[in-house]
Amino acid sequence: MVASLRIDDQMCFALYTASRTMTAAYRPLLADLGITYPQYLVMLALWEDGPSSVGQLCERLSLDSGTLSPLLKRLEATGYITRQRSMADERRVDIALTSTGSRLRERAVCIPEQMFASIDMSMEDAMGLKEALQRLTTAILAHQNSNPPAEGAH
Repeated sequence: MVASLRIDDQMCFALYTASRTMTAAYRPLLADLGITYPQYLVMLALWEDGPSSVGQLCERLSLDSGTLSPLLKRLEATGYITRQRSMADERRVDIALTSTGSRLRERAVCIPEQMFASIDMSMEDAMGLKEALQRLTTAILAHQNSNPPAEGAH
């Protein structure tokens, strides 16, 4: 197989456009909640996992702290979460839902169903795509971990 440099032949471009399109599709649903898509991901993690440290959220959401911290500040300003230094380790910042943030879950529970209803894809196809994307992520991470960049490489 000869590698093509046509943009439409690139898997990375298909993933990029699908991601941007999916995020845009969430925008009107999340506007009613007053949150952005990345903030929604934070809230999903907290609703599922309960109180977490910033480090745990970074790992769970595959985000770095420089990206996550501003999201958390905005969620705190809306009254959905609290940020507090850990009593056990002052280097750690713990994140917890407020009662308002917990109640927001009741308003958000319909979002996955609304999203699925807006796409013309069977549940089987959607789950197959999700599983394929998870396998792709795992394979890329495994390759990166087994082939670290050479010293001084950019």
